[in-house]
Amino acid sequence: MSRLKEKSSRILSKSKLLSYRQCPKRLWLEIHHLEYLEESNQTIASYEVGHQLNAIAQKLYDPKGKGKLFDPAVQGYDRVCELTQECLKSNQPIFEAGFVSQGTRAYTDILLPLTKNRKRAWRMVEVKSSTSIKDYHRDDVAIQAFVARSSGLPLTAVALAHIDSDWVYPGNEDYQGLLLENDLTAEAFGREQEVLVWLTDAQQIANKNKEPKISTGKHCEDPYECGFLQYCRSREPQAKYPVQWLPRIQSKALKGLIESQGVTDLREVPDDLLNERQLRVKKHTLTGKVYFDQSRSIAELADHKLPAYFLDFETANFAIPIWKGLRPFQQIPFQFSLHRLNRSGKLDQKEYIDLTGNDPSKGFAEALIQACGEHGPVFVYNAGFETTRIKELGDRIPRLKPNLLAINERIVDLLKVAEQCYYHPKQQGSWSIKKVLPAIAPDLSYAELDGVQDGGMAIDAYYRAIATTTTNAKKLELQRQLLNYCRLDTYGLVRIWQHFTNRYDMVL
Repeated sequence: MSRLKEKSSRILSKSKLLSYRQCPKRLWLEIHHLEYLEESNQTIASYEVGHQLNAIAQKLYDPKGKGKLFDPAVQGYDRVCELTQECLKSNQPIFEAGFVSQGTRAYTDILLPLTKNRKRAWRMVEVKSSTSIKDYHRDDVAIQAFVARSSGLPLTAVALAHIDSDWVYPGNEDYQGLLLENDLTAEAFGREQEVLVWLTDAQQIANKNKEPKISTGKHCEDPYECGFLQYCRSREPQAKYPVQWLPRIQSKALKGLIESQGVTDLREVPDDLLNERQLRVKKHTLTGKVYFDQSRSIAELADHKLPAYFLDFETANFAIPIWKGLRPFQQIPFQFSLHRLNRSGKLDQKEYIDLTGNDPSKGFAEALIQACGEHGPVFVYNAGFETTRIKELGDRIPRLKPNLLAINERIVDLLKVAEQCYYHPKQQGSWSIKKVLPAIAPDLSYAELDGVQDGGMAIDAYYRAIATTTTNAKKLELQRQLLNYCRLDTYGLVRIWQHFTNRYDMVL
């Protein structure tokens, strides 16, 4: 195995090599201009999930607690590599073992001792919080194995463990069976020369005085959104009508035009490459005129008489279940808002929220059944989400299943009507309620809400609210924000319904 010249090279971490694999410019910015990094709440949350999963994995692979755990951030990155070499003389599992070689430093999640040919050897396990193996996981494992072996570790096996999405939590902090292990030994060992090329190229990029000239593109969000995306976009000419506003870009011809010819503006896209919906977006974006087939929207909703209900709810999905009977990443409703409009035009609202930290499913289901009554359409926005969650509640609570499924039978999807009958240039190619509502009812604004302004923020607020370290005062504040947000969603549905049915005789 050839060696990199480390004389003038910096030590690159495994994460920086993975950044290089996504985009060389990302690697350069991480080294030279980290101040431009803007990590999303989703990325930050994924780090926390990773820490939680690693803690569980340590107990699963070392049930007697005899292993050695390092913390590079506390003990020092170089020091952990030194301590690892000392621990390799013992016969105990090692967690976060560090290795440095070939100008690269890497820390492995789990290192387990083996005996092969009467000599000590080691098996490596990398733990990932996904439900399947991704291509970038394979790169991760290949780099990890390369650095460990080139440092002299007698590594004989490499595996990747990920979450089993079909596993059901039995409770009592028993996580046996949560992880599925996949042997990647042959693949990882067979990519050593490939990894060596990455290392050489990454060192060259890292040592450049100027950032690489790489334009933004699909790689910026593959395999995940780059934290430098906003910085990179800010330094590029901005299209007046970005081609990304076209919905569902799936045809090979359209994809090919955008990727091979670098098309960035809607005005550059020929009409004959667009489907009906894409053509509508292009036409009405460029003309600035609203598309509204009001006669069709009235007809679509004519059969749904008052009283009517307008429903929205919020869910949380724990990668690692905390309540008995749940699967990883299963969506659990914890809050709903329901507006009711009667025949005389009276509008009232009911709501439910559970921030106790206990499983909210039963209380949510019972309150929903009571609030929805037995008759009248139940309007939602994107029915697939609500109907699936309601069905799942019924499966988990059999005695309530008939009543829950009866609600599903009454659900009417306003999103379908919006997609067929309405488009405002302000939507920028999206029919999400966050885009449609401000166009139809500009007096309503999510941006004016205090705290929680979208679904991602709602999930984050819920997690903070049920944390044992959260004070009662803070929990009440988060509850107020969540209620205001969900309440706006369902009042917004009422206003959208009013616009689509032309029922302005009702003063809401």
